[in-house]
Parts: sequence; C-alpha cells; structure tokens
Amino acid sequence: MSFGTRLLEIRKSKGFSQAELAEMLNTKPPVIGRYERGEATPSIEVGLKLSKILEVSLDYLTGNTDLELDQKTLDRIEEISKIPTQDRNFIFKALDALLRDYKTQKAYS
Repeated sequence: MSFGTRLLEIRKSKGFSQAELAEMLNTKPPVIGRYERGEATPSIEVGLKLSKILEVSLDYLTGNTDLELDQKTLDRIEEISKIPTQDRNFIFKALDALLRDYKTQKAYS
C-alpha cells in the first residue's frame, strides 16, 4: 500500500479533514491532498510529524510494515526495551502466557 493511500485511510479513521490535518502539520490543505494522491512525498521530518499526529509508526505510514501500532503500544514497547534483560525476559514470559490463554479462550468460545 502506498504512503498516500495509508495517509488517506489513517486520516479518515482518525476523523480528520485535510484542512484539520494541514493545520496540525502547519501547512495548507492542498499539500495533504497531494500527499494522498501520491503527487508529492513529504520530507522525513514531515513524515515523522505526520506519524506523531496520527499516532502510528512511521514504518506503518510509509508501508514498511502492515502492523499498525498506536502510540500507547509504541510507548510500552519502548519502556520494555529499557528494562534490564533478565527483567525483560520475565515480562515476555508473562506476556506469552497471557497471549496463550487468550488464544485458548478464543478457540473454545
């Protein structure tokens, strides 16, 4: 999926008009339209601002991944990455158990 298509979908899912997004980005609405139609590509700095405003990763916005992570999830991942390895492994084991239980519950419901 192209950057423009992703931008359009995310903008609409967040309920922003092109004018509202342009205002938050400190630009004009036609610029957002050109991004969405693939007629222009933002600089990396503008792309980062867009990802923060839209609360998605830059990788998702640019199509490098199809995994859409919201800002809260990204913040949690960042916090976990700062924890010492032994403690991080404990968190992963607990998370693995919770995910296993969730999958089991879904399978039997």
